[in-house]
Amino acid sequence: MESKEFIKNKSGASGFFNLALNIVLLVLTIILTSNMVNNDVAEGYVMLFVSIMSLLWILHLIGFMIVQPNKSAVLTFFGVYSGTIKKNGFFWVNPFYGKRKLSLRARNLDVEPIKVNDKNGNPVMIGLVLVWKIADTYKACFEIESEVQQVAAKGQTPTTEIGLKGYEEFVRVQSDAALRKIAGLYAYDHIEDKDERLTLRSGGEEINEKLEEELGERLSIAGIRVVEARINYLAYASEIASVMLRRQQADAIIAAREKIVEGAVSMVELALNKLSEKKVVELDDEKKATMVSNLMVVLCADEAASPVINTGTLY
Repeated sequence: MESKEFIKNKSGASGFFNLALNIVLLVLTIILTSNMVNNDVAEGYVMLFVSIMSLLWILHLIGFMIVQPNKSAVLTFFGVYSGTIKKNGFFWVNPFYGKRKLSLRARNLDVEPIKVNDKNGNPVMIGLVLVWKIADTYKACFEIESEVQQVAAKGQTPTTEIGLKGYEEFVRVQSDAALRKIAGLYAYDHIEDKDERLTLRSGGEEINEKLEEELGERLSIAGIRVVEARINYLAYASEIASVMLRRQQADAIIAAREKIVEGAVSMVELALNKLSEKKVVELDDEKKATMVSNLMVVLCADEAASPVINTGTLY
C-alpha cells in the first residue's frame, strides 16, 4: 500500500514574503485607524475595525514556522493529515494547520547483550548496535503511540516537537525480539554440527543482512528505516562458557594432533623412500617397523626427543 506521505509532501509558502505582508498589514491597520479617528468616525466602528484587523494580523502571524535541517513539520487540518514539509527554511502555512515537528536525523541504539538460546539450545549472550532514522513521517506520527499522544492522553499539554523517546522504546523492544529470532535460527559455531553452512560466529555479513531484513520488517510499521544493524557482542552464557572453552580447546588439540600425525606419516614415508632410492641401507620389514616407530615417537612427541646414538652395527 502506498504511503500517504508519498503524495502529500508539501512546501510551505515563503516566510519572508509573508513576513513583509504581515508588516504591511500592521502598518495599514495603524494608518486606517488613524484616518478613521481624524475623520470622527464613530468609536464603535473604529473598535470593530481595529478588532477585525488585529484578529487577521494575529492569525497571519500564527502561520509562520521554521524547519531546521534534517527535521520535518507534519501538518494536520482539524484532525486530517494534510502533508509534511521536509524542506528546511522559513515558511508560512495555513494558520489553522496543526504543526508537529519530527526529527529525520539518524539515531544510534546500542542494545545491551541479552541471553538467548541458539539453534542447538545453547544459552548465548548476544548484542547489537543499530542505526535508524524516520523515513515515513505519516506512519511515525499516526501508526504508533508517540510521546506526544502519551502526554495528551494524560491530560497534559503536549509540545509541538515530537520527542523520540517513544520511538526509541519501540525500536528497543523490536530489536530485542528480532535479535532473539535470528539467534534461534543459527548455531553458535560448528562444534556440534560440522556440516552447518552458516553460524552466528562465522556468518559475518550474511547474519547481519538477515538481522537488517528482520528489523526492517518490524520497524516499517512505524515509518522507521534501518540504516545499519550489526552484532557487536557474541559469547556463550557464563554458565556454560567454561565448559565450551574446554571443548573448543579439546577440538583444537585434536585438530593439531591430526595435522602433526599427517605430517609425521608423510615425513616417515619420504625418509623410507629416500633410503631405498639412494640405496643407503637395506632394511627388512622388522627394521623398517622399528625405524617408523622411532620416527613417529620423535615427530609426534610434545617435547624434544633425547636420542641414543648406536656406536655399534645396525644389527
